[in-house]
Amino acid sequence: MVRRAAGGPGRADRAGGPGRAGGPVKEARRPEVRLPPLEPHEGAPLEPDGDYDGLEFREADFAGQDGGGARFMDCALTGCALDETRLRHARVLDSVLTGVRGVGTDLAESTLRDVELVDARLGGVQLHGSVLERVLVRGGKIDYLNLRKARLKDVVFEGCVLVEPDFGGARLERVAFVDCAVKGADLTGATLVDVDLRHAAELDIARGVDRLSGAVISPSQLLDLAPVLAAALGVRVHGGPGED
Repeated sequence: MVRRAAGGPGRADRAGGPGRAGGPVKEARRPEVRLPPLEPHEGAPLEPDGDYDGLEFREADFAGQDGGGARFMDCALTGCALDETRLRHARVLDSVLTGVRGVGTDLAESTLRDVELVDARLGGVQLHGSVLERVLVRGGKIDYLNLRKARLKDVVFEGCVLVEPDFGGARLERVAFVDCAVKGADLTGATLVDVDLRHAAELDIARGVDRLSGAVISPSQLLDLAPVLAAALGVRVHGGPGED
């Protein structure tokens, strides 16, 4: 079974910096997964509303399968293919997913709690309306991640690449981006509370820059975002007299 991390001083707090009201940024609590001895999965297809407990899925091909409403608890998925896999309303609890890959994986309205996602290669993942709590996404690359109207609490993106992630209408609380590249993010209508962006290796916000209240950024990021912020505020920037 997984035991939750107690949450000690982390990179964000050590670095200092103001939160919403000028105080320290609240640190995201990371999952600490300790899996029990696992039984190998025998290779049967996923089943809707299936119950998977204490299993190891290794190099399994779940492409096109339907596991909607399934529960995965104390599981390890390693090198599995998830192309067009239907996992809507699934619950992934106390589990580690390593090297999973796929396009069009449907995890809409699912629950991920105490989960580590390591070195994933995913595209077009549907997580809209989902709940993510104590989740670590480390390494890998995820293109077009759909987190619209999702709820993220104690989530860390670390050392990964996120291409055009969609956080539209989502709520992010105690979420940190550490040494990762965030490209073309959409924050339209999002609510941010104690979101730490200072340690992102790259930060590009395509839409919703006006929703950054509740986040903390570095001085250099502020300079990089200045043109987008000015445009969002309707501020026109011109040179001095005699300059175009």
